[in-house]
Amino acid sequence: MMQHVWGLLAHPGREWQQIRGESESETVTQHYVRHVLILAAIPVVCSWIGTTQFGWNFGEGRTIPVSPVTALYLAVVFYIMLLAAVALMGSVLHWLAHRFPNRPSRRRCIIFAGYIATPMFLSGIVALYPLIWLCLLAGTIGLCYTGWLLYQGVPGFFSVNARDAGIVSVSTLGIGVLVLEALLAATVVLWGYGPDLF
Repeated sequence: MMQHVWGLLAHPGREWQQIRGESESETVTQHYVRHVLILAAIPVVCSWIGTTQFGWNFGEGRTIPVSPVTALYLAVVFYIMLLAAVALMGSVLHWLAHRFPNRPSRRRCIIFAGYIATPMFLSGIVALYPLIWLCLLAGTIGLCYTGWLLYQGVPGFFSVNARDAGIVSVSTLGIGVLVLEALLAATVVLWGYGPDLF
C-alpha cells in the first residue's frame, strides 16, 4: 500500500512490523494493484518523458532522442520487465527460504519483494533528465537502500534468527544485483537503440 513508502524510507523497522501484519491477508494481485503497479510506473513514465523531451545524455553534448511512439512501445516492454522482476525476486526468496523452520509461502515472498523494490522504483525519478551518470548514481543509491531494507526486513517478516536472515539477505541481494544488471542491459538496448528496433 502506498502509505508504506514513506515508512520504509524513514523508519523501516517499525514499518516492517505493520506490513507483516497486513500481508497475512493480502493477495499478490492486491499487492500489485496497491503498490507495485504504481511504483513501477515511476521509472517507466520518467524514462518516457526524459527520452522523448531530452534524449539519453551520454555527456559531451551527445544525446540520443527517442520518438514518442517508439518510446511508448519501449515503455510497455520496460514496465512488463519490471513487474516480472518483482515476481522473479519473490520466487528467488521463496526458494532461498526453504531452510526456514516455517517456510513462507510464495505469495508472502512476492509481497515482500514488492516492498523491497520500493527504493529502486523511486530512484527512477532521475530519468526525467536521463543523464547517464546521474541515473547510475541514483540506481546505486537505490540498490544500497534496497539492501538495507532487505537486511532489516527478513528477520521480522519471516520470523527467523539473525544468522538465517543474514544468509538469505546476502544471497537475495547477490541474485538481485544480477537481475538488476540484466534489466540495465535491456534498458540500454531498449532506450538507447530503440529507434532502430521499432
